Order: sequence, then structure tokens, then C-alpha cells
Amino acid sequence: MPADVFAAIKRNATSTNLVSGGNGLENFETAIPFPIPKSGVEVIWNHITRYRGGSVTRLVTQATPQANGSYSLVYFQDQFVFRDKMKDYDPKNPGNILFYFKQKVTAPARLAGGVLLVHETLDQVKEPRSAWVYNAGQRRVRRAPQVSYDGPGTAADGLRTSDNLDMYNGAPDRYDWKLEGKKEMYIASDSYKLDSPTLKYADIIKAGHINQDLARYELRRVWHVVATLKEGQRHIYAKRDFYIDEDTWQAAVIDHYDGRGQLWRVAEAHAENYYDKQVPWYALETLYDLQSGRYLALGMKNEEKQAYDFGFTATTSDFTPAALRQDGVR
Repeated sequence: MPADVFAAIKRNATSTNLVSGGNGLENFETAIPFPIPKSGVEVIWNHITRYRGGSVTRLVTQATPQANGSYSLVYFQDQFVFRDKMKDYDPKNPGNILFYFKQKVTAPARLAGGVLLVHETLDQVKEPRSAWVYNAGQRRVRRAPQVSYDGPGTAADGLRTSDNLDMYNGAPDRYDWKLEGKKEMYIASDSYKLDSPTLKYADIIKAGHINQDLARYELRRVWHVVATLKEGQRHIYAKRDFYIDEDTWQAAVIDHYDGRGQLWRVAEAHAENYYDKQVPWYALETLYDLQSGRYLALGMKNEEKQAYDFGFTATTSDFTPAALRQDGVR
């Protein structure tokens, strides 16, 4: 990561605090508020706020193969900007926004033109996430409160929830978080072979799981955090086991349990470093549904040209509901 990001993390260590019962942050800047975490929810906030280049536009694909391996691809154009990378950001008046996210479906034709907009907040008890969708068929922008928690993921055929994106995202308020400590385990790392531009998507997507000949694993130290659904709260995942990479604060593996206590879905992230941009991120996210025998793969870009553009500039006016309609018809 860049030197200025490390400097901000060092300042966070002595200035950032949890608020609203652990569901928000104050006095936070840039990335990773708790480099020396003392609780499970602090580790989760490190994952949520970790450094991903500050701003990025990316072209990626998603596949949800049938049990026999047949699949079709959904193509996304994502824009993601942390607040301090907006051209009109005022550090003296930072507000409650953590980042802006916009996702446009570009293919297949039946889904193309749909756009999702999210304003992610630092304190989601004080001000919940705001989300809107543009429906290309209706040419309408509407609020999208379902884009949170266990609401359905975009074009995912029911195989992921909204908060499965980026392995985990959103407000932590529905779970109790327990820090189990650190341990060593094999996780997918330095996944450059899997991300090779010489590969076709058909080389990766196979029946039942991705092509494991392309995966690479390494013994790493991870933080183990257990999330248990609070009494009176609702979510299709009653429990989640998080294993978060010590060096990057990225979730590497998450086990998801249903209401009966049965292991249901296993999420695995194949990490890599964009060394020329000093950005750790994912080459591919997978989510395996052990009950249906199907899985989801998100983030493939092997066949795309110039798939990632780190450091692009934008203003808050680019991330308003009014701007959605323009994005949808381009």
C-alpha cells in the first residue's frame, strides 16, 4: 500500500473509535481503523474499510453454473470511490459517507442497462445505507432497500445475498461478533495464474467448482471471527465463520451456516496484489452452495481489455439518483 495510506492507518490506531454499539466509526480516515484490533467487530471493520486503491472502475463477469457445468455470463461495469478520493471532498466536513458504489449490467441483453447505486455510510444506525436502482425496461429510478443484508444479489440466481459481495459488506448490527484469535491456515493467495489474460472463462468455470489446477494456496496467518445472529434479528445465515488475512485485512474464507446449524455456503476469495498500483484485492470470489451443488464465481476479467482503472476521478454529482438514468442509457 502507498506510504500515505500507512500513515493514515497509524493515525487511526490512536484516533478512531467505535460508535453506536460497534455499528459505526468516528475520527476515521482512508483505511483500516483498527490495526491492532481488540474485538471481532473491529476486525470486520478493517475488512470493510480496507484499502482498494481509493477509487476504481472495473469490468468483471459473474457466472452461476448449473450442476452440470453449463453457464451464462453476466457482465458488470463497477465504479467504487472512497469519500476522500472524490474531487469535491471536504476533510473539514467529511459527513457520514464511507464510499460510493455504482454497478451497471452491460450484458446479457435482457439485463443490460440496469444500474445500482449505493451510498455506504460509516454509521449505519445513525443513517442506514442508501441504495437506488435504475430499471432500463421501465426507465425508472427507485429506492432499493432490499440491497442490504440478505436481500438478493444482482443477477445471482439466488446464489448470493447482497452482503456476500466483496465476501462481506454492510452494517454489522445484526450479528454478535466474537474474536477467536489468530491461526495459520492455507488460503488462496497470489492468484496470478487464475487471473491470466491467456485464459478463457471456460478454462475457469467447471461443473461443481472452478478449475482448481489454476488455484494457488499458501500458509498464512488469519484472524478468526465468529458472527452469530442476534436474538430477534433475521438473516438467512444464522452464523458465519470469518477467516481474514492478517496482512491485507481481506476476508479469505467465510463459512455460512443456516438456521439449523448446518454448513450451507462456503465463500473463498482468490487474492492477488496489483503491485504496479500498490493495491491488494481479489482475482476472483467464489461462493459454493453445498446444499444445491451449485456455486457462484464473481470478478473474472481474463477476457476483458483494460479491466481495471485505479485512481479515476469523480464528484458526488456522478453518484446521485439523477445520474443513474444517464448511466443506464449510455
